[in-house]
Amino acid sequence: MKPKLMGIKQGMTQLFNPEGNRVVCTVIKADKHVISQIKTVETDKYNAIQLASGNLNAAKARNVAKPQQGHFKKAGVEPRRKMTELRVEDPAAYQVGQEIGVELFQDVTYVDVRGISKGKGHQGVMKRHNFSGGPAAHGSGFHRHAGSTGMRSTPGRCLPGTKKSGRMGGEQVTVGNLRIVKIDVEKQVIVVEGAIPGSRGGLVYVTSAMKKTNKKKK
Repeated sequence: MKPKLMGIKQGMTQLFNPEGNRVVCTVIKADKHVISQIKTVETDKYNAIQLASGNLNAAKARNVAKPQQGHFKKAGVEPRRKMTELRVEDPAAYQVGQEIGVELFQDVTYVDVRGISKGKGHQGVMKRHNFSGGPAAHGSGFHRHAGSTGMRSTPGRCLPGTKKSGRMGGEQVTVGNLRIVKIDVEKQVIVVEGAIPGSRGGLVYVTSAMKKTNKKKK
């Protein structure tokens, strides 16, 4: 089984390792997940458990769509905000209503974190695509433009996929091989080294990753 949980980005902080060096970290709050469905090869063609997380108050629970309400009622689980699936080898080892938390990552060293990046609105090519821009002198007349994008012919056209200004951010981003610095089972918190996608309060998915290795260049 490859551990996977949903969490909320709480923000960034710093810790110190045993050598006294500062480590920049991100705090992820992963409340207890409840199993809302068990899928097997016989019924769904694959083995998995469905996890639900994010408690709803009475007012929010009334706004849950009727199909979702029926799904949670059948499982005997209170409606939750988000759901995800976790592939397992033996679904018989789990039961509907069982709770799973950050202890799932106790034996994991590195994780991948997936989330929606911050939206930055309409941006130019220098910020969006890291273009160098033109000369900074006053008389150049070319400072932060994209340059020629056409064919310099008649008729000409711009090729599809040409890098231009446009909407930046608000996309799904995965940051891999982040080291787990600390796990607090009591507070259901995971602290990882480095930055993760999204703004404070955003939803992220934490999945175990392959151990990071440093390959020497020949």
